[in-house]
Amino acid sequence: MKRILSAATIILATCGYVGAQQNPADAPATKEEILKYLQVMHSREMMTKIVDAMSKPMHQMMHEQYLKDKDKLPADFEARMNRMMDDMLKSFPWDEMRDAMVPVYQKHLTKGDVDALVVFYSSATGQKLIKEMPEITAEAMQEMLPLMRKSMDQMTQRMQEEVAAMVRESESKSGKTGAQINN
Repeated sequence: MKRILSAATIILATCGYVGAQQNPADAPATKEEILKYLQVMHSREMMTKIVDAMSKPMHQMMHEQYLKDKDKLPADFEARMNRMMDDMLKSFPWDEMRDAMVPVYQKHLTKGDVDALVVFYSSATGQKLIKEMPEITAEAMQEMLPLMRKSMDQMTQRMQEEVAAMVRESESKSGKTGAQINN
């Protein structure tokens, strides 16, 4: 009887140990695995292309701003602002930003996730997506800019109306006019 209990205990303990072992694919991704994924993604080159692609709509926005305030701005405003914007984008610390992203990827992706992503982005379809992503992003941004501008204009107007309403409310409660409040 003792032997049977001993054997059963050993079997149960072994089963518990085997069940407790983690599937290697479920382990957190290592820094090296994330860096390999980012390398397969051509992340550095992609960031550069996306910034270049984003620069066109940003220049367009600057042009529209110039046209709106042309009489108040110097003639070289647009060229100076575009050059400054381009210089600022080119001076971003891209490598440091990539290094800062690694722990975030590690937090959210397992080794199995990263392995699957590496397989996908190593495929012809994955490489096509990587190649086309900057253009897709630029075109999407171009399409979204008018919507974003409209929403920002509406939000700005609403906020200004709210501030004006609060000032009126404050004036009516205190009996002071706007000029008296500002002094």
